[in-house]
Amino acid sequence: MTGRDCDIAIIGGGLSGGLIALALARLRPETSFRLIEAGPRLGGNHRWSWFASDLSPAGTDLMAGFLKAEWDHGYHVRFPDYRRHLHTPYRSLASSDFAARLERDLPEGSILTNREVAALDAGGADLADGTRITARTVIDCRGFAPSPALQGGWQVFMGRHLKTPEPHGVARPIIMDAKVDQLAPHGNGGAYRFVYVLPLGSHELFIEDTYYADNPQLDRSALSARIDRYQQQMGWTGEPVGFETGVLPVITGGNFRAYQQGQRVEGVALAGARGGFAHPLTSYTLPIAVQVALSVAENADLPGEQMAAKLEAAARRHWAAMGYYRFLGSMLFGAAKPEERYRVFQRFYRLPARLIERFYAGRSSLFEKARVLIGKPPVPVTRAVGALLSSSPLITDPSRKAPHEHS
Repeated sequence: MTGRDCDIAIIGGGLSGGLIALALARLRPETSFRLIEAGPRLGGNHRWSWFASDLSPAGTDLMAGFLKAEWDHGYHVRFPDYRRHLHTPYRSLASSDFAARLERDLPEGSILTNREVAALDAGGADLADGTRITARTVIDCRGFAPSPALQGGWQVFMGRHLKTPEPHGVARPIIMDAKVDQLAPHGNGGAYRFVYVLPLGSHELFIEDTYYADNPQLDRSALSARIDRYQQQMGWTGEPVGFETGVLPVITGGNFRAYQQGQRVEGVALAGARGGFAHPLTSYTLPIAVQVALSVAENADLPGEQMAAKLEAAARRHWAAMGYYRFLGSMLFGAAKPEERYRVFQRFYRLPARLIERFYAGRSSLFEKARVLIGKPPVPVTRAVGALLSSSPLITDPSRKAPHEHS
């Protein structure tokens, strides 16, 4: 007997923490764990999406048991001067379905909701109610923490789940509709704005208004009004049955070791966006979270200090691998005028479909990286040079809570 409550304590029941728990339950059933979530249910109020090609066979197997929306015939993008249908299969998972599977498949007693963590250390977690959960290994998955060690901008969004009285007629997702007003809501500076539409059923749509902005202000009333106008333009009526909002970092630079030092609790492992495991430009998380979950399960016997060191080293490798995407992010925010940022994406979506897939997965080859940059640039060269020589704003605002994790 160890005298501990569990082998592994997972702090945060969002995407990263939930997938780690699922991977342990499926692949290492002899390993005991507790999944500790501050909210009333796992997953929060989010939707995560990905290309089918993003996942390895093991990752596809891990995600196979979730009830999710699937479009095997691809998706559309729309810009002022260009539109395209790409054939890559696309997937989307609602947090309610994420939670339902975990509640069904994780061992009885392993999920603790409505349990806020007051403090962490290498031996466990102290909960706000005075309870202590002891563990050999502690993994912190509580979401991104803004830090003055990082630079960049923000992706701000509001999504609405709409039920329509008549069939809406949308057969495939519209991943990016940038044929909309490009100005951000009042008070949020300039932005690149687009609308994202998922047909969840013949009478159901998920409509999300998203913009890449210079500050993290989220104006709910303005975004809701914009979705109203978009629905009117598209001829969709109906009743909203759900919504979500979020603010995500778009990281363009910084000192990652300093960021890690600022988040580090000795002997506690960091995963998810808090650990730096996200796509810095797209805020894409699910494929990365799947791979981290599989890695944790594979190394589930490691003591806490070794697990912490392993994930910290993996995060530094990921940061190094994402340098190209941070470079593109700095060009987007620093070189393109806010109302013309759509031109960057309009040019990008003319490229080969496989290149686009690998870009979102963060696996672009050297040739593909060069291919994105070759040709007539979508921003003035002088502004591009200026962007590279200047510093982006710091990703920190102590008055805000940590941003939500999203696809």
